[in-house]
This record gives sequence, C-alpha cells and structure tokens, in this order.
Amino acid sequence: MNQLTAPQESGSHATEIGQKCRFCSEQLTDFFCDLGKTPPSNAYLTNRKQKESIFPLQAYVCPRCFLVQLGQFQTPDDIFGQYLYFSSFSKTWVDHAKKYVDQIVERQDLGINSLVVEIASNDGYLLQHFCQKKIPCLGIEPAKNVALVAQARGIPTRIEFFGLQMARRLKKETKDADLIIGNNVLAHVPNINDFVAGLNVLLAPKGIITLEFPHLMRLMEGNQFDTIYHEHFSYFSLLCVEKIFAHHGLELFDVEQLSTHGGSLRVYLQHVNGEKQKHKRVIDLHDQEISFGLNDLQTYRSFSHQVQQLKNDILLFFQSLKNENKTIAGYGAPAKGNTLLNYCGVTSKQLPFTVDISPHKQKHFLPGSHIPIYSPEKIFQDRPDYLLILPWNLKDEIMIQMKDIRKWGGQFVTFIPKITVE
Repeated sequence: MNQLTAPQESGSHATEIGQKCRFCSEQLTDFFCDLGKTPPSNAYLTNRKQKESIFPLQAYVCPRCFLVQLGQFQTPDDIFGQYLYFSSFSKTWVDHAKKYVDQIVERQDLGINSLVVEIASNDGYLLQHFCQKKIPCLGIEPAKNVALVAQARGIPTRIEFFGLQMARRLKKETKDADLIIGNNVLAHVPNINDFVAGLNVLLAPKGIITLEFPHLMRLMEGNQFDTIYHEHFSYFSLLCVEKIFAHHGLELFDVEQLSTHGGSLRVYLQHVNGEKQKHKRVIDLHDQEISFGLNDLQTYRSFSHQVQQLKNDILLFFQSLKNENKTIAGYGAPAKGNTLLNYCGVTSKQLPFTVDISPHKQKHFLPGSHIPIYSPEKIFQDRPDYLLILPWNLKDEIMIQMKDIRKWGGQFVTFIPKITVE
C-alpha cells in the first residue's frame, strides 16, 4: 500500500496536521470524528497472521464549504486492485437499481439512440436493465476482477478510473452521454474536482446526471459512524455538493431522499442554465439542512460525543452476553462492520465468527479484528442466541433470509443507530 500522508496522533483540532480541503483548499482546523487507527475496511485477510497496514481514521470538516473528508492514505489502485464487493449479491440493491432504470427511462425518454454511461458500474447490477431494454450503455469500473464479471454478462465495460482525461477521450470515441449515472462513487473519489469536471465534459447539452450518495445529515442523525472508512474520502450534504457542482458548470435541479444505506440522496444535474427548472424539493432540503445546523461548525464538532456514547453501550452489551453465558455470531462482512468492530475493539473473543452470502469473502478474516468469515450455513450449525447484523442497511432482507433462527429462540441485533434486539 502506498501511504500518501504521514499518520498523526488524534486530537480535538487538526491545525497541526496541515490538511487542506480537497475541494476548496481551505485549511482544515476541526475534527468531525476520530475513530483511531485501523486497517482499511476492505482489506480482508487470507490468514490471521497476515501483515496489515494501519492508518488513522479521522474525518475533518472544512470551515468554508463544510465538506466532511478523510486524509488520503491509499491510492485508488490500492483500494480497487482486488475488490471484494459485488453489488449483485444484494437483492435489495438490484431491485433498487431496476426501479430506478424503469423510472429514468420514462422520465428522460431514453431509447435506442441514447447513450447511458455508469461510473463505478461494478458487476453490471444496474446496466443489465438498460441492456434488456436495448438502450446503448457503457460501464466504467476500475476494479478489474469485478469488471470482468460484467463483461462476461455482455455489458460493455471499460476497466479504468473516470476523470477529466478519460471524459475527453470518451467524448472523441463515442457520442456525448444523455444520462450519466454514479451510485455510491462520489465518496470514493480522492480528486473530486477532476471527477466532477469530467462529468461536465462528457454530458450531452440536454443530458442529465444522477448521483446517489449517503446523506451526511442522515449519517449524523442515525449515529452512522460505521459508514466512515478509508475508502470513503468524502461525506456530503446538499449544501456542500451544490457548491462543488456549480464550480464545475453543473446545476442541481432536483433531489430525492432515499432509504438506501441508512439515508441517501439522489441528485439530478444538468449544465448551468439548462432547460429544467429547480424543483421545490431542493429548496425544502436546503431549509432542513440549515435547521439541522449543517452551516454551523459546532454541529459537526458535537458528533464525536454521541459516537463515543454508542461505543460504550456496545461494549457493555458484549459484557452482558458474557455474564449471561449467551452466544453471538455476526451476519455480513461489510466495510461498515469493520469500522464499527475495530473502533470498539471487538475481536473473535467477543464475536467468534461472522457469515456472508458472497463466496468472495468466505474463508477470509475481517481486517483488524481477525474474525473469520464463513458461509451462512454455519449459523444453523452453531445456533447462536443472537445474530448481529453488521450491514444494518439490509436488515429487512437479512431477517427474512435468516428467519429460521427463531426456531431455537435466536434473536437479531443491530447496533446502529442504537442497540436494538428483535
């Protein structure tokens, strides 16, 4: 791994660190959340003794544009060289993608003469629905092992990172994009100005862009500190992203609040002075964010206190299980789960194992905690008293899938936004 910034000790202020905002270059002076030092959340191990790289997991807030962001410790090549997240393993997410495709095709009147480009297209979970409708599409996916799965399914996919240079090349090689899609990619981009500038170049004069990303306000409301990890460089409010897009000639004209990932935004963009009028939803959400305090640094400074309280509650929960001789296992091996376990200092002593439906993660160990990952069948062999759902955003899907734990009195547990047993 290529360490780009020297590790620093944690503290209440970031002045001594010398970090600058990745959008506006303002000096960063305040921590949003300090989660200690952890390995990268997607750096799964093949054995417990494998050497790990450890980096600070500290989020700062820019006092000028209010972009919440991490320092960069890995290159994109480090993160996506061998990626283990395949979108198609979540039925909830695939269904979400299909519903979006059906809606956007009608809304934009897309057809055989259109071009749809998805950035960070993963294994083709979304573009497959455009292919079925015979609408020309192109995926851009930097993780080779994931992109090859999409290609094998017949989905045109370029294996590279998107940015301004690639946008210029694509513009010459193909036609302008009538629709550009980016789901959960904006947070993964270290050079956000280069990325957004590329969107502007590739977009057709009357085309639109839709981007989905976790909503910072929902993260703070829901105590979702576990969604902070090294792979996510930035965390966005509507107030902040509007400034970023406008700086690069893009106008945000509509927004939808989604339930995905604990609360996400889907924003709609066009070229500045485009033909679409700004929707009232944008104004209403502006007002909500201001009422919440997202234009006040003190709001950001207070977040770490509620995170610390939740950590204390989680540790007391594990201690109570030990005192009562109760057993527990995990479900899922998501990056967010690794942030939570490592911040709380949970290891295989407290959580003996977890399971995951993806064969790409099975027979590995979680980074930092070294908890082994098995297939879901192990739950029914060991029959734990509690099943901790680490990807809590997929709780409903998982509770249906694992409903048979009720037969021996098993109960489901989630830790976000608070400890809940059901």
